[in-house]
Amino acid sequence: GDSVDNVPGVPLVGPKKAQALLEEFGTLENVLANADKARGKKLQENLKNFAEQAYLSRTLVTLQTDLPLEFDWDAAKVSEPNWERLEELFTELAFKRYADEARKNKRGTTKKAAPQGQLQFRDWENIDTPAKFEKFLKELKNQKSFCVDLETTTLDAVRADIVGWAICWEADHGCYLPVDGPPGQPKLEAKVVLDALKPLIEDPGITKVNQNIKYDMLVLRHNGVELQGIGMDPMVGDYLLESGARSHSLDTLADRYLGRGMIPISDLIGKGSKQIRMNEVDIEKVAEYASEDADFSWQIAELVTEELKSEKLWDLYWDLERPLIPVLADMEFTGIRVDAEELKRQSDSLVGRLEQLEKEIYELAGQEFNIGSPKQLAVILFEELNLPVIKRTKTGPSTNVEVLEELAVVHELPAKIIEHRQLAKLKSTYLDALPELINPETGNIHCSFNQVVAATGRLSSSDPNLQNIPIRTEEGRRVRRAFVPSESGWKLVCADYSQIELRVLAHFSQDEALQNAFKEGIDIHASVAAEIFETPLDQVTSEQRRVAKAVNFGVMYGQSPFGLSNTLRIPKSDAAEFIDNYFDRYAGVEKYMESLLEECQESGYARTILGRRRRIEGIKRTQGRQRNLAERTAINTAIQGSAADLIKRAMLAVHHRMKTEKHPGRMLLQIHDELVFEAPQDEVDSLIQIAREEMSQALKLDVPLVVDVKTGDNWLDAD
Repeated sequence: GDSVDNVPGVPLVGPKKAQALLEEFGTLENVLANADKARGKKLQENLKNFAEQAYLSRTLVTLQTDLPLEFDWDAAKVSEPNWERLEELFTELAFKRYADEARKNKRGTTKKAAPQGQLQFRDWENIDTPAKFEKFLKELKNQKSFCVDLETTTLDAVRADIVGWAICWEADHGCYLPVDGPPGQPKLEAKVVLDALKPLIEDPGITKVNQNIKYDMLVLRHNGVELQGIGMDPMVGDYLLESGARSHSLDTLADRYLGRGMIPISDLIGKGSKQIRMNEVDIEKVAEYASEDADFSWQIAELVTEELKSEKLWDLYWDLERPLIPVLADMEFTGIRVDAEELKRQSDSLVGRLEQLEKEIYELAGQEFNIGSPKQLAVILFEELNLPVIKRTKTGPSTNVEVLEELAVVHELPAKIIEHRQLAKLKSTYLDALPELINPETGNIHCSFNQVVAATGRLSSSDPNLQNIPIRTEEGRRVRRAFVPSESGWKLVCADYSQIELRVLAHFSQDEALQNAFKEGIDIHASVAAEIFETPLDQVTSEQRRVAKAVNFGVMYGQSPFGLSNTLRIPKSDAAEFIDNYFDRYAGVEKYMESLLEECQESGYARTILGRRRRIEGIKRTQGRQRNLAERTAINTAIQGSAADLIKRAMLAVHHRMKTEKHPGRMLLQIHDELVFEAPQDEVDSLIQIAREEMSQALKLDVPLVVDVKTGDNWLDAD
C-alpha cells in the first residue's frame, strides 16, 4: 500500500514485509493462498481479512498499457529554438545577457552538443605497453598542436608526482599513458615516457593547450621539463568572456560549451576521510577519466578561441593573459623565503597582548564571556551596557566591524573588541599558519596566483593569500619582516606604482586640473585639498589632506555622502559638500563617469584600457550624484581593471627584460600595485633600473607613471 497515494494495502505489511512475502511465495495470489504459513497470528488474520483490499491495491498501482493513444511523438521532441527571433525579443526587452546567449547560439559557436535524441560517444585508449607507446609516439610527432593533461598525486604542484599523461589531438578521442598505479597493473616506465615526450613539450613550435595549464607547467618543471608553446587555456579564455561567472571549471565549461557532463573525480578517489590518491585507483578507470579531461579541454579550447575572436577579446588573451601564465608559473615555482623563527617571536609576543586585552574587555563588560561569540557579545553590548543597536541581521543585532567602529565613539569596549579580533586573526591566519606552509625541500612558501578569480582583472593569491596581510596596523605590517631573501647576501626589492588608480582616472577623464597636478609632480591629495577647501597649496594642513585623500578614493568609487561621513567621522552634510566641491573643481571627472555609465548601460559591459570587459546589469541613470551598486561596480571595473591591465603589462615587460639580460634577480610576488623581487646585493641597482624603466612605460597614459622603489633585508624594510 501507499498512504500518500491513498492505496490501502494490507495492515502490518510494509515494503520490507511485502518483499519478504513475495520472495517466499512468488506472487500475490500465492501469498494470500498461504496466509496460514505467514509468521505471526495478526499478520495471518490481516492477509485473510484484507485479501480483496490487496487485489484492489495492485489494480490501483498497475499501469494501464492497453489504452488507445493517438500521439505524435515527433511533435513532442524539444527542438532548437529560433535564436534569431529570441535575440530580437531579448534585445527589445533589454535582457542583455539572454540576448548575448541567443546571439552566440545563432552563430553556432557554442554548445555543439549531439543532435536531439542521440548520445555522443567518445573513445579512449590506455597506452600501457611499450608497443602501444611506440605507435602512439609516432602519431603524436606528426601533430602541430595537442592537449596535454597530467594526472598527479596531489593538487599541490610543488609536491605532486606524475601518475599519468592524458593527451588528445582530435575530438572525442583521447589517450592515457599510465606511469604509476596499483601494483600488478600494466603501466609504462615513467622515465621512458618523460624522456620521449620532453622534446615535444619543450618545442615552442608545437602548440599545447589545456585547462589550467599553469599547473601542468609547474609539475613538469619539477620533473626537469620546460613546457613551451602555450596555446589556449580554456579556463583563462572563458574568464575573459565572462569575468563575473562563478566558475570556470572544466565541468562548468563542458556543460556551457559542449552540453555534456563529466565523470566526477569523486567517482575515482572518493571523498573526505576515505579519499585515496590517484595512483591507488584502477588504471582503466583513470584512463577513461583523464582522457575525457584532455578531450573536452581540446574541444572547448577551439570553441573559446572562436568566441574570443568573435568578441574582439583575442588580442587581450594572446598578448596579455597567455604570456602571463609562464610568468606566474616562474613566481610560484620560486616562492619566497619565510623566517619561521621571526614568525614565532611575533606570535609569542601577541599572546601576552591578547591576554591583557581579554582582562580589559572583561573589566569593561563586568563579566567574562566568549569574545569570539557574536551572540554573547551582542548580549553584553546591547543588553548589559545598553548601547544602541545600529544594524540587525536575521539572527539578531549585528556586531560586525562597521557597527563596532560606530559604537567605539560612545564606549571603550567596542574598540577593545576590534583590536582583539584583529590580533587574534593575525596570529591564527599568518603568524601560526605560515610556518606550516613552508615547503621542506625549498624552505620557501609557494603561493598560487589566480588569473580567473577577481572580476576586475586583478590577480589574487591563495595558499596563502599574501594580498590580505593587514598593513594598517603596526602588528600587521610587522608580519612582512618575516619575508626575507632566499640567499645570503641578497636583498628584497619592492617596486610600487604611485597612486596608479588616480592616474588612470586622470587619463580617462582628461580633467585638466587633475592631469596638471600629476604632470607637475604635486602631491595629489594636497592638491585636491587646496581645491575643495579653497586654500593655498602651501597652507594645506595634514587634516585637510586626510579628508582630500578620502574624497579622492570615495569619489572614484561612487561613495555616497553617508559613506564618506562614516569614513571621516563628520556630518553627512559636510561630506556632501566635499563631494560637490570636488565635482565642481574637477568637472572632467564627473563628465567621464557619466559617459562611462551611459556606454555601459547601452552595451551591458564596463571596459578597461586594454578592452577587458565585465558584464554589468542594473544601471539606471538618474539625476544627482548618488550611485547604485551597479554604477559603482562599473566605475570600479574601468579604473581598477585598467590598473590591473597595467601591472600585468609591467610584469611581462620586466620578466622579459630580466630574462633577455640574464639578470640573476627573481620576481617573487605581485601584491596589488606592487612587485616584489630578490637580487644579489651587487645587482640591486641594475634591477631597480629595469623595474623603473619597464613599469613606467608599460602603458602610454596622458599622465606620467611614477614607480617608487625601495630595498631591504626583509619585506618590511623594503616596503
